[in-house]
Amino acid sequence: MYEDLKYWYLRDHKLFRTLSYSQIKQLCIITGFKKASKGEIIYFSTSDVPRIFLLKKGNIKIVAIDDDGNETIKDIIQKGDLFGELTLESDNKNEEYAKVLSDDVAICSFLMSDFEDLLLRNPTLALSYTKFVGLKMKRIKNSYANLISKDAKTRLCQFLKDWAEQEGVRDGNAVTIENYLTQNDIAQIICTSRQTATQLLNEMETKNLLSYNRKEIMIPDITKI
Repeated sequence: MYEDLKYWYLRDHKLFRTLSYSQIKQLCIITGFKKASKGEIIYFSTSDVPRIFLLKKGNIKIVAIDDDGNETIKDIIQKGDLFGELTLESDNKNEEYAKVLSDDVAICSFLMSDFEDLLLRNPTLALSYTKFVGLKMKRIKNSYANLISKDAKTRLCQFLKDWAEQEGVRDGNAVTIENYLTQNDIAQIICTSRQTATQLLNEMETKNLLSYNRKEIMIPDITKI
């Protein structure tokens, strides 16, 4: 059953759509498959066997650990995203891990060495992968630029807009987002304190700009955020 799941998970991903049926079947042989539950840690950057992961279902947060042991959310991984050793450099000194946010996730993974061989044999795939990673790095760069140039309120509004665009269910201008993030998670993502994030969310709720609870965030009119 897992072999069939792996085939369709890979075939459905835009990165692998240029591959033939036989090439994807070969890819299935080197692909690991895993399901994980909320709160489970499924990746460490310090692993002796570096891997690249493809998230097919659910949401994951990437948490970076500094020299003092402080943890910061580095990225939120959503369905279709790749994570792990994306630069194909095995000597990465940054310490980070991936933790499941949603109730359950489905993940495909490749040994970095196997994935490198696959790229060498498929120039079209290598080009697609380069573009994919380039766009991801550009998004991260824009995110850092926003952190430097905008205040906490503006960063929160931009985060909510981006989240709504990527995962929200729209009904006209109204948007409902499944909420799998704590207020502390949101605070870390926009680089502010939990107290500030809570205060800003409460202010927005008082102004009827949103309704926030642990299960969902409802935004009556996304154009007013």
